[in-house]
Amino acid sequence: MLAPYRRVLSRPGALAFSTAGVLARLPMSMVTISIVLMISAVYDTYGLAGRVAAAYALAQAVCAPQIARLVDRFGQARVMRRSLAVAMTGLVAITVVGSVRADEVWLYLAAVLSGATVGSMGAMVRARWNLVIDGPRELHTAYSLESALDELVFVIGPVLATFLATSISPTAGLVTAIVAAGAGGFWFLSQRATEPPPSGRPPQGEHRSVMRSGAMVVIAVVFVGMGIIFGASDVATVAFSEAHGAKAWAGVMLAVMAAGSLISGLLYGAREWVAPLWKRFVGGVILLALGVSLFVWVDSLFVLAPVMFVTGFTIAPTIITGNALVQALVPSSRLTEGLTWVGTAIGLGFAVGTSLSGQAVDSFGPRGGYVVVMGAGLTAALLAIAASRTMRAAETTRPVPSPEQDPLP
Repeated sequence: MLAPYRRVLSRPGALAFSTAGVLARLPMSMVTISIVLMISAVYDTYGLAGRVAAAYALAQAVCAPQIARLVDRFGQARVMRRSLAVAMTGLVAITVVGSVRADEVWLYLAAVLSGATVGSMGAMVRARWNLVIDGPRELHTAYSLESALDELVFVIGPVLATFLATSISPTAGLVTAIVAAGAGGFWFLSQRATEPPPSGRPPQGEHRSVMRSGAMVVIAVVFVGMGIIFGASDVATVAFSEAHGAKAWAGVMLAVMAAGSLISGLLYGAREWVAPLWKRFVGGVILLALGVSLFVWVDSLFVLAPVMFVTGFTIAPTIITGNALVQALVPSSRLTEGLTWVGTAIGLGFAVGTSLSGQAVDSFGPRGGYVVVMGAGLTAALLAIAASRTMRAAETTRPVPSPEQDPLP
């Protein structure tokens, strides 16, 4: 089973840039929870913590697609060396401002600065695989590897962030994220042999948005709901763990959710599915809603852990199928834009989720945060069911095979 992965990693430069990419992506699972942990400890409010984390996530969601266009046009190193330096400066500013308990407006400014310039390392890693891989089958293997590494990052990052913030210093998690971003990011960008060549200016007539499709709008809104689940879960889990005298276990709980998603993603990708994508997507969203509904029974960390795992087990298949549905709906020349909207939707939802959950925790306690999670899951499921005909019609009228049905596009 490991042979295909060994083959792709044996390509010249592949192991180096993939390894650097893992280190560079570690902050994406550490920054928001580190912000929540630091601000809740220093300022004693989850509402402010959630809002600042939301400002960071929202700025990243809005600006990452714009940075990606610049990267495609001018090259990864040329754009991202400057952008990454600014992002690290913003994270340092959050750390300094938080440590001296300065006025909250400076927290917002620093969060927006860093979020707006951090970009998407995962997208750039995947772009490099297109350059070093010859055949579509091996490219499918490489993308599967990167998806597994994404989940691995979300297993390690929250645990590391909470351990550092609760055992060493409230700012230690952010400091570690800054070091990882710089070390991994600049190591990755220094590997010029595997960097895709810049594409220059796009051809005329390719500026219309893929969001003109009703099915794409539905998918994006559903992914906003999933993002709310992710963001609200982060804040609610930190608050719940603290309320039960074990704040350091918050990262472990979030890692359990990521582990469930990692396992289900590997199992889902190993099986050949015959059901249409729209049906699997709707089914996945319904299962996710059922998973988060279990939070109503959570009254201890011993109950929270299995609920987090079950919820995580429904996440990866839903995201995988949603991305495959996007690939089936948009023209191949606009695929990057389509998938970027998925990431943007999740980022927007994450920003909303952290903010709403923070307010709910301050007003009603940790259970209030989980009510936000359950509400988002139910809303996403109802929307997916209501719009299933739209997605079915769109997939039926697009005779484009999905990568899951045919890994040789």
